[in-house]
Amino acid sequence: MIDQLTICAIATSPGMGAIATIRLSGDKAIEITDAVFQSPTSGKTLAGQKANTLHFGSIHDQLELIDEVVVAIFHAPHSFTGEDVVEITCHGSVYIQQRILQLLILKGARMARPGEFTQRAFLNGKMDLSQAEAVADLIASTNRAAQKVAINQMRGGFSTELSNLRGELLHFIAMIELELDFSEEDVEFADRKQLKQLVDRIESILRKLKDSFQLGNVIKNGIPVAIVGDTNVGKSTLLNALLNEEKAIVSPIHGTTRDVIEDVVNIHGTAFRFFDTAGIRETTDEIETLGIERSYNKLDQATVVILVVDTQNEFGVIAERIDKIRQRINSQSLIIAANKVDQALDGTIALLKDLPLSEGEKLVFIAARQKQNLDGLISEMQKAVSLDSLSEDAVIVTNVRHFEALTHAHESIERVNVGLDNRITGDFLAQDIRQCLYYLGEITGAISNDEILGHIFKNFCIGK
Repeated sequence: MIDQLTICAIATSPGMGAIATIRLSGDKAIEITDAVFQSPTSGKTLAGQKANTLHFGSIHDQLELIDEVVVAIFHAPHSFTGEDVVEITCHGSVYIQQRILQLLILKGARMARPGEFTQRAFLNGKMDLSQAEAVADLIASTNRAAQKVAINQMRGGFSTELSNLRGELLHFIAMIELELDFSEEDVEFADRKQLKQLVDRIESILRKLKDSFQLGNVIKNGIPVAIVGDTNVGKSTLLNALLNEEKAIVSPIHGTTRDVIEDVVNIHGTAFRFFDTAGIRETTDEIETLGIERSYNKLDQATVVILVVDTQNEFGVIAERIDKIRQRINSQSLIIAANKVDQALDGTIALLKDLPLSEGEKLVFIAARQKQNLDGLISEMQKAVSLDSLSEDAVIVTNVRHFEALTHAHESIERVNVGLDNRITGDFLAQDIRQCLYYLGEITGAISNDEILGHIFKNFCIGK
């Protein structure tokens, strides 16, 4: 699939900056750079220089000086792509970047396609497919947890887990297929008891990996947090305080928020996706009723539910709303945000402090308008999902392609387990094991096709 042409692209962010990096990869990367580069001191060509070295010089278009640059040289196979790689660091002028790029193309390079440097690294055996996808995830990471998961996957944590499983399955399928060659002899080379133990263990691991996608999706896209409560309890004021901007309209008029307002913010390294919902109350307004229905939908989708209650109200009113929300949520964490504590009824505060809480429930006293105790609320939100407890080597599935493949692999290994329990013949066992191996191989790229590769790498940025 590699066309052998040397590719080039700007590897830094588009636009003007202090410096920019232009990357080349291919057999003629050093030769092409030599055609436009001059060293003011040694006068030597780059072709004669050692690998992993930096060289100061200038880029020329014939006699015209374009820029003074620093050139880094990496020799195959000890480079990111596994090919000869040159990185030219120039000043960040857009004009200079484009002039250098045009010169390199005139000397024989071609523009790289999106993700082509990483694609060449995969095709040259420098990384597997899941590691290549982790490169894109790392670039796109917007919070600490996403960065940790992407780093672990890029370093091969996920790949190692899958490779070990495939290795053990390959051993047993080889034994089973050997049995098929001696079917007339009625012999068993694959110990069914050991195979059963292996299949049970693999099924457990695949289920764990598959189930981790729910957390992985939260890590990648932000923790969904639904802010719910009656009208005029301060939900929109709380959203504005958390976002530190006037995102939602705040008004003493009941039913101001009639639709779901959504925004994502990174707080202390954790991404939260907030949903400010319409106030829950009995109403004959058709539009407001639709907004309340959407509030309940977001309640079901959330990982964390913040129920805002007004401490200016009597405790009985608050307790009734808490009970109704408790009946609507399932496994979500519930944080009861007792708002307007600066104007609260003394009796209400005292009774709320004695409110019995179930497991997964927290009570926080705040004054959203004054931004009082927002840190306490944020702390409880972070504890509710425990992202800080993720270890450096935690294997979390964040990619929907991986999730689909793991789901199919898990179904295949379940069929193997059922087959072993029913003592079916080796040829049927082998068929389901092959299916499991196929789907595991799809994740790492041990089994791949042009369509899958094209879909993955087209979503990368050019230059990576």
